[in-house]
Amino acid sequence: MTEQERIEQEVRECVCEFMHVHEEIVDKVEKVMPDEQQLLELSEFFKVFGDSTRIKILYVLSQSEMCVCDIATLLQMGQSAISHQLRVLKQMRLVKFRRDGKTVFYSLSDDHIQTILAQGMEHISE
Repeated sequence: MTEQERIEQEVRECVCEFMHVHEEIVDKVEKVMPDEQQLLELSEFFKVFGDSTRIKILYVLSQSEMCVCDIATLLQMGQSAISHQLRVLKQMRLVKFRRDGKTVFYSLSDDHIQTILAQGMEHISE
């Protein structure tokens, strides 16, 4: 028996033989369940973290405020590619920017983003 077949057999054995809804639990969770729009927005938020270039940019910005040139140099990428990803990150409110003369500096929008990155790194390091 292959590993996949063994797993499938275990799953089949774990299926309930009769349907019994635990209404108290369902009601409790239903009261705090976000609406569809909120869940869609949360899904879009986490999709942003699904791109390694954006993760690199977020990690870099978690260390220091930087301009596009600095980020492009550090990540060994083109400025247009970095600018494109920064635009996505700005739209999702993950990064903010400030102007200093002709230079635009980027940083993380708030401490939540730093926390998400740190918790993700902690999780994969376990």
